[in-house]
Amino acid sequence: MPNAPGPPVVLLGGDTNALAIARSLGAFGVTVHGIGVAPYVERSRYLTPIRPAGSGKPEDVWARFLLGPDAQRHRGSVLIATSDIGITMLCRYQAELAELYTFDKFDASAQLGMLDKLSTYEGARSAGVPTPLFWRVDSESDIETWRNELVYPLIVKPLLSHEYKARFPGVTKFRLVHDHTELLSAYRELAAAGLAVMLVEKIPGSDEQLCSYTTYVDSSGSPTFDYTKSMLRRNPPNEGLGCYHITDWNPEVREVGQRLIEHVGLRGVSVSEFIRDTRDGKLKLIECNARFSAAVPLTVAAGLDLPKHVYLRTIGEHHELPSDYTTGLRMLYLSDDVRSFLALRRRGELSLGGWIRSLAHRQTFPIFRFDDPAPAIARAAQRLGKAATRALPKASPRRQAA
Repeated sequence: MPNAPGPPVVLLGGDTNALAIARSLGAFGVTVHGIGVAPYVERSRYLTPIRPAGSGKPEDVWARFLLGPDAQRHRGSVLIATSDIGITMLCRYQAELAELYTFDKFDASAQLGMLDKLSTYEGARSAGVPTPLFWRVDSESDIETWRNELVYPLIVKPLLSHEYKARFPGVTKFRLVHDHTELLSAYRELAAAGLAVMLVEKIPGSDEQLCSYTTYVDSSGSPTFDYTKSMLRRNPPNEGLGCYHITDWNPEVREVGQRLIEHVGLRGVSVSEFIRDTRDGKLKLIECNARFSAAVPLTVAAGLDLPKHVYLRTIGEHHELPSDYTTGLRMLYLSDDVRSFLALRRRGELSLGGWIRSLAHRQTFPIFRFDDPAPAIARAAQRLGKAATRALPKASPRRQAA
């Protein structure tokens, strides 16, 4: 292990992205801690978990710990937001944390604007970046106001993804509805949970129309590198999280991504996601995350060590990434992709032979590594446990009472 090049790091939340950062910086000799990271990430040999006690919103619990006496030994560490909760904490406690820790320079209003999906879409429209049709909904009466304009299928999208995930863990990031009755039902459920939502047109087509642009914008507003990738499959298809990705180079994606980032004033890491609308051929914004994405292991494998780049830039060291990277490199979440294939086969959209041929390439696995196998083992055990729980017969009310 090389000598530590600088101060330790504390990762704020995250799962696959946090694991990739810990592995990159850990191999570089940096001591890495993590608050609120996924349980399987805590098993990595490159990360030491921090589990602060307390009640309340996670961002407040984390901040109280980092600003309190129990975090004395972490003073001077570099804080990296690897989740929406982490971004919220840094923006909310920016001044207090800056006296004790180091973190990347950022514009809090721009960061929070990208957390809010409605603000993101409004910023894109102002920047001239195409979006799906969308409608602001502040009350049920707004649904009636827009009723004749709405198009189905329609996405009921929470404005703050991390709040939705906290209230509805283990489900997709939004609700897909097909008629007015389903829309009212979904809206009422989310509103009852205290969630603000918007309505978004669902762009038709396959997952292969999805693509993204990743960059890092320095304090002067200049991107330090450009990177694009595309989606091959999601689980569930057409609505879930990406399970099969491929690196490419698409100048059009870069151009529209930079237009958005420059207009809203983002600094640091950003990942802008788009979908190609085959009806008019335009790239349309899906969302923009002002942090490391879950696909960062593929970025690193392609030759762009983004975690190291961000770390060194944050502590004031000059660091440049290569001007090119490996295209055609793929990243696979195997168990999720199996489920995606089964769903596509039931629809008649993908045969067994076609699926096998699609996998006959060099693969990057985001969680399993021979030199750090514990996270993959822990994640597999967790999933098997959940599957076993779902398979158990439900007890009758009389047995439950007993």
